[in-house]
Amino acid sequence: MKDSDAVSVEVDEVARQRAERAKKVTWVGFVVNAILSLAKVIAGIVGNSGAMIADGVHSISDFITDIIVLVFIGVSSRGENENYRYGHGKFETFATMLISFALIAVAIGLFISSASSISDAINGKILPEPGMIAFIMAIISIVTKEWLFQYTRIAGEQINSTALVANAWHHRSDAFSSIAVLIGIGCAMFLGENWRILDPVAALIVSIFIFMVAWRLAVPSIKELLEVSLPNAVNEEIGNEIKNVDGVRAFHHLRTRKNGNIYIMDFHIKVDPSLTITAAHDIADNVEKTLKHKYGASAIVNIHIEPYKG
Repeated sequence: MKDSDAVSVEVDEVARQRAERAKKVTWVGFVVNAILSLAKVIAGIVGNSGAMIADGVHSISDFITDIIVLVFIGVSSRGENENYRYGHGKFETFATMLISFALIAVAIGLFISSASSISDAINGKILPEPGMIAFIMAIISIVTKEWLFQYTRIAGEQINSTALVANAWHHRSDAFSSIAVLIGIGCAMFLGENWRILDPVAALIVSIFIFMVAWRLAVPSIKELLEVSLPNAVNEEIGNEIKNVDGVRAFHHLRTRKNGNIYIMDFHIKVDPSLTITAAHDIADNVEKTLKHKYGASAIVNIHIEPYKG
């Protein structure tokens, strides 16, 4: 088997394992969200808590992001073909962008509903008193969603999946939403009707936090889809790796971008003009191996060779 064939098999196997891990983690979240959403809505109805019902509806939005991740992670693990010469990595980036937009929509919806409730309370409307079942359900929701956040985030960072990390933050946004509900329900139950306004106030603060998280997820994914260059620090690091390879006299025209979790690098290297084509190619091959060792076997490295003239 040729070295290139061995590398291709290795890359495909890594991509397959990465996709399987992502799917497993997302399916766990999907099942937990299904049970939790139904339990929240029932607890909200039985416990006379509009906030808990709203929190249950918020949890249902996680279904959407779980489905997005399940679909797009599977697609992004595919290798290159006639239509996608650089592979399908940007499908995962696109999924991350969709998740961030879903988070923004949730944040705006929470902000509007919270502001409306605050306005009603200021104008003298008495908010309903929730029952103990809603209070207990809020605690269960916080613990469950925080566990899901940690479980999904760790897996996403281990396999370098922006979509999984984005979905993890969606889990945490649900946990913060439940914290707001817990505060509101607790105040309404134990401090009296004059304190019930704290429920929508806390929810409004949480909605702002969710928006900030969503924005931090949206910007990098949008930049990647627009093929913005890698950060300057990464470009400098790549340049140092290239210069340190024996036989490279200089390099220029470095262009970088990302395709999902894959780095793409295009550049020219300058070598001794007296070298044979074979020797010059060996230098370029060493540069490619060095960069793949540094940034992963799936990194795409395109090198143009030029004679060094001083």
